[in-house]
Amino acid sequence: MTSLAVFFLLLLTLASKDLAGAQQQVVCQYSTISASDQSTIWLSPSSRFAFGFFQEGSGFKVGIWLVDNSNDTIVWTATRDDAAVSSNAILQFTSGRIMLASPGNENRFITPEQNEQPKCPSMLDSGNLVIYNEQDQVIWRSFDFPTDTILEDQFLHHDHRLYSNLSPTNHSTGRYSLVAQSDGNLVAYPAKAGDTVESAYWSSDTDMSTPPRSLYLNSSGAFLLVNDTNLSTVSNKDLSIISFNSSLQQDNVILRLNLGFDGNLVLYSHSLNTTNKSTSVVWQAIDDLCDVSSFCGVNAYCTRSNNQSHCNCLPGTEKVADFPSGCQRNSTGAVCIGGKEYGDIYDFTALKDLRFKDVPYFAKMLGKEECPQSCLEDCDCDAAFFDESQDLCQKYALPLSYSRIDNGYVKPPWTLILGLSLGSFAYSSAALALSGIFIFKFRLMKYKKLLDTGRTGLTKEFTIGVFTYNELKRATNGFKKEKELGKGSFGAVYKGTFDNRSFVAVKRLEKVVEEGEREFKAEMRVIGRARHKNLVRLLGFCAEGSKRLLVYEYMSHGSLADLLFRTKGRLDWNERVRIALDVARGICYLHQGCEAPIIHCDIKPQNILLDESWTAKISDFGLAKLLQPDQTRTFTGERGTLGYMAPEWKTKTAITLKVDIYSYGIVLLEIICRRRHIQLDKLMDDDSTDKNAFERMVLVALWCIQDEPALRPSLKNIISMLEGITDVSIPPCPMS
Repeated sequence: MTSLAVFFLLLLTLASKDLAGAQQQVVCQYSTISASDQSTIWLSPSSRFAFGFFQEGSGFKVGIWLVDNSNDTIVWTATRDDAAVSSNAILQFTSGRIMLASPGNENRFITPEQNEQPKCPSMLDSGNLVIYNEQDQVIWRSFDFPTDTILEDQFLHHDHRLYSNLSPTNHSTGRYSLVAQSDGNLVAYPAKAGDTVESAYWSSDTDMSTPPRSLYLNSSGAFLLVNDTNLSTVSNKDLSIISFNSSLQQDNVILRLNLGFDGNLVLYSHSLNTTNKSTSVVWQAIDDLCDVSSFCGVNAYCTRSNNQSHCNCLPGTEKVADFPSGCQRNSTGAVCIGGKEYGDIYDFTALKDLRFKDVPYFAKMLGKEECPQSCLEDCDCDAAFFDESQDLCQKYALPLSYSRIDNGYVKPPWTLILGLSLGSFAYSSAALALSGIFIFKFRLMKYKKLLDTGRTGLTKEFTIGVFTYNELKRATNGFKKEKELGKGSFGAVYKGTFDNRSFVAVKRLEKVVEEGEREFKAEMRVIGRARHKNLVRLLGFCAEGSKRLLVYEYMSHGSLADLLFRTKGRLDWNERVRIALDVARGICYLHQGCEAPIIHCDIKPQNILLDESWTAKISDFGLAKLLQPDQTRTFTGERGTLGYMAPEWKTKTAITLKVDIYSYGIVLLEIICRRRHIQLDKLMDDDSTDKNAFERMVLVALWCIQDEPALRPSLKNIISMLEGITDVSIPPCPMS
């Protein structure tokens, strides 16, 4: 079927459903639902779907399920991460909202408060729970808030996600997410790993240009990418079947696209024939579950045999609990002196075809014999991989999250593996290194398009280099004054080159707290793992004695401060809106996309740099201390730049992620008005400005600079408001 035919079929399908919905009589459902009485559920007109309480463990949760022989196909879960309630709980429609009342607990609302007067809720045959207004128009629907499932004629809107369940019997948020990216690509990630190239394990390879697209599942089982505004088809990328299958379009067949607890994306077909109710798999994204990132958990690797995926602990570790709980060290390790380990207490286990998709902390040219010896002596090294084709030694530290059988060797603490030696390792490693690194590189490069990484090549793309002081001195011509790009809060920055073609920026740290080499390296690894197109990439570092230097990607168009305040050429309105969003997305990743949230503490135009394509990127992140999830106050002294610092730095109240929101608000006002914060009383006079967008951005900035941190919005909400997706209300007047 052609794309044009798919397009018209989609429009006819949507039109017919809208017409049917307009003609059918609205059936309101007011009855109270009791957890102890299953007969009180709200059924759809044809009894295909039900809304009410379902049992989870010894308690009950609220959701929607498919009415079949087992009634255990849950397609939507309300407040999924809340604790299960007792059998005394009830659901009722009150004050225009569906409320969950449970004795001994505070009442919770399943649906939000509406701007207009709701009339009634109803459970539809599509599996959609809706609320109507007095004009019988839908004002809220469960389809707009999917959990782990997409049903027929349901959309996964751009930048929205499905989250897997924790287990087959636990419907809390699980370990994997599926996101419909703004670029039109559908990508699966581990939920807590961040949207990084390394963690992505499946994509639809549907890279589309703007405007944003949404995923749509039609009644034939086809996946379509449609324009968010007019539903026009831009791709009939069919991930399930080549042509439309008439058997899937029968009235008694329900299609369900589900992100399983194991990370696999599966399209199911449910036959609701009264005499033969059955479920079958139409299509699945992944045949080998070992391809799912972190399928076995940390410090474990996955193997495949007899069409089954199996999990094992890496040498030197032992199971914590059942997989995917992962594995932990079974020993504390050796004596560490001056960054090196000593004592004849280690040997290597050669694991044929072991593959790591984690980012190594070390990648350097070493010989076959030097690589394992280097790992043996390195306190931080737990595993290593040697690529004979490049004489490249890659070293890794636990925990390792993405391991499956390929090629490599692992250092088990306090264990001597009999029958193995460095000699036998070298032979097997050399024989398998070329094919092993090819497979590793192929899988990583397959997902390179998912994020704009800005650089190519395996060692440059996915590793953090360790440089000597002399290497960096030569690269910058001895840190000559003419090579100086500028001075920042932490020291001077120099332009450098290693091959006379590509350039880097070398920062000499001068105003940092003195710490040990091991601690500094650990901090650099954390910074190095922060990968986002709106963050300046850390390429490597040097730690020799008291010398601390960082090597960054070179940003050819300088800082935002130069563009806003110093140059004669003025950024037009659209460029400034794009830069404001770039910066917001970068901070959002620091706050929500990293392993531990990173507070920048010094967001200002001088720390926002632009690359050769004028993409705005945040620099100097991670040089302040990391905010651990269980901490409320991390810093004892003031940090940042006067004029951009949140009031809580002065009042000595708790320092949270919201200090960066405040600083961003000041920067946003400067971007809007092209003046420093001390000159904002002079409004701009640019006739090209979109007045509605101007007003919206000013309101967002004013919300950001509220004195009370709790009033400042999150970065996700800020991005949504700047993009015009969410309305912006009038903020209170900031006192400061």
